[in-house]
Amino acid sequence: MQIGKFVVNDDSDCYVIAELGHNHQGDVAIAKKMISAAAIAGVNAVKLQKRNNSELFTQAYFDKPYTSENSYGDTYGKHREYLEFDKDEYLELQKFAESLSVDFFATAFDFSSADFLANLDVPAFKIASGDLTNIPLLKYVATFGKPIFLSTGGGTIADVDRAVACLSNYPVDFCVMQCTAGYPPTWEELNLNVIKTLRDRFPDIVVGFSSHDNGIAMGLVGYVLGARVIEKHFTLNRASKGTDHAFSLEPPGMQKLVRDLRRARVALGDGVKVQYPSEQEPLLKMGKKLVAAQNLEKGHLLSERDIAIKSPSDGGLLPYMLPKLIGRRTIRKLRVDESILLSDLSPES
Repeated sequence: MQIGKFVVNDDSDCYVIAELGHNHQGDVAIAKKMISAAAIAGVNAVKLQKRNNSELFTQAYFDKPYTSENSYGDTYGKHREYLEFDKDEYLELQKFAESLSVDFFATAFDFSSADFLANLDVPAFKIASGDLTNIPLLKYVATFGKPIFLSTGGGTIADVDRAVACLSNYPVDFCVMQCTAGYPPTWEELNLNVIKTLRDRFPDIVVGFSSHDNGIAMGLVGYVLGARVIEKHFTLNRASKGTDHAFSLEPPGMQKLVRDLRRARVALGDGVKVQYPSEQEPLLKMGKKLVAAQNLEKGHLLSERDIAIKSPSDGGLLPYMLPKLIGRRTIRKLRVDESILLSDLSPES
């Protein structure tokens, strides 16, 4: 899967998305601070959410009173409208992200929002878990030919199969992301082994993990299980007004997550067991060799009590060779603690 210049595969670094959502509180200045902090943390992309609220919601739902402590309006529609950025604001944020070499895109919640983002020439689209079964929207977004990140929260494997079959009919790269759509979910609901299920089921498709849990550990677990895209909600202050802040990562947490994901790729290695340069000095001190347990005369017939196992391991025979020395004669004198070499002994009988 390729997003801009970044190719996501098992040999690449993990592609990390900082989900800004509406944690910017409808303020472009806050959004810029978030993008800057995310860039410093080392993420690959920042993501917003785009809704055409009048198109997206029924009139009754749009006009529904919204008196939550997190509300920015007295109805749910006004609350959502307050948090939306217009085209000029999106262009400003897009340009700012590009200046920091961070990919910038958004979730398209409806058809006109998809058009809005396509007109901005975003490098990718996100499809939210709530639209996993929205095949008409999937088909429409796929026609833009841009990579798609597909969240699967709340879905069954049949829902995922249907969506994958749909997107597979289009010449677009896409990533299937394990997600639990709780905000946050319980630990038991994360079901990270689904990542392995998706890898096995769709071997030619990039699998990711959209993480709504608290902390950084599960993102790393997801990577080890095979997720090559990690999305994490991001905030400048977890105590800020809004429902998402509490389970989002602040800048230090995001920086640690990115750091650990980069380390994990290298640390997993190739699976071949070898000795590394960093091990040589410690093993010299801790390793053992076979030495004379006492002064031995030339022609001495070796028994087990004549041989000691001692450090350092500086070129002598390793302890597993001990049985091969028993019953052989020395062909020169050996001092106590002197390494016993095969060249010091008569041939095996």
